[in-house]
Amino acid sequence: MDLTLPQIWLIIGLLMLFAELLSVALVFVFFAVGALLTALLASIGILPDLNAQLLAFSVISVLSLLLFRKQARHLLDRRKRTDEYNEYSGETAMVIKDIPPTGEGKIYYRGAEWIALSARHSLIEAGSKVIIRKTDGIKLIVEET
Repeated sequence: MDLTLPQIWLIIGLLMLFAELLSVALVFVFFAVGALLTALLASIGILPDLNAQLLAFSVISVLSLLLFRKQARHLLDRRKRTDEYNEYSGETAMVIKDIPPTGEGKIYYRGAEWIALSARHSLIEAGSKVIIRKTDGIKLIVEET
């Protein structure tokens, strides 16, 4: 079975999409765009020979990378922040070590000790009940009830 050049570009494009799924580096997708557009242009006869196809693939891939990577990265980063899952938010916990206005204290929550920061930058004394507002890595941001 002999493959035509457009079929080979299609396979390359699909492999690049698969590589992007594995790497999530947001680079391979632009090479996939280049390969898929090259396959389309070659199949309709605009790019008849291999040299023209290689040039088109290179130009399309690099241009799409330079023009759209920053916007795509920004869009993905913004979506991550707004869709962030926070199972602890709104839960109550007990302060076991004073939480200073600008430092770390400790709370007891779900059977474990957690590092806690004051959301309002005020002193929260041990023995107080707090509400967890959000997480910052492994630290919980809390405010007194």
